[in-house]
Amino acid sequence: MMNVKKVAIHLVCIAVLAPLFAQAEENPWMFRVRAVDLLFKNGQSGGDGTVQALSLNAQNQVIPEFDVTYFFTKNISAELVLTYPQNVSIGSTLGNIGTITALPPSLIAQYHFTDYGNFIPYVGVGINYTIFGNRSNFPGLSNTVQVNQSSVGAVGQIGFDYMFNKNWGLNIDLKYITMATDVTNIATGVNNGTLTLNPWAPAIGITYKF
Repeated sequence: MMNVKKVAIHLVCIAVLAPLFAQAEENPWMFRVRAVDLLFKNGQSGGDGTVQALSLNAQNQVIPEFDVTYFFTKNISAELVLTYPQNVSIGSTLGNIGTITALPPSLIAQYHFTDYGNFIPYVGVGINYTIFGNRSNFPGLSNTVQVNQSSVGAVGQIGFDYMFNKNWGLNIDLKYITMATDVTNIATGVNNGTLTLNPWAPAIGITYKF
């Protein structure tokens, strides 16, 4: 009887732990390379009205993106979205007035729906931290204004991977990022207004999972 109990306990332990061991054997890392179309919302508000009067706006552009994803379980992951500093042209009623740089990494928590075979949709929510460079590079305004050093905002995401095999797949992704910066007169410190960028970021790319 004691041996039967021991065997039963061992079988229960194996049944409980086997999925965990299977999960542990799977490599948790995934990488993607994407082409992203940044579509800026370009809202103007606040300050002394200069931003609104000039209708300051960031020009849409396509940028490269690289991300690293770590899976805590087969459904739950964290994605770090990266690129290198991107040149962003700023337009106005006067034409192009200058170019700043933006480095916009994001960290996103994701849930992957894994019940559809090779088709794996996901949703995500996270935080974006954008660092602006060349902050006073506005020759069209005699370099008299500058933007903030950084912007902190939220990120919403939907997308899917279609896996061709165990390792390689196609990725389609859409993010909405809240992003804004104040425009300030360098000499006087007067706030000329806020440029709200809030880009939509549709993307297509390649997935590699170890």
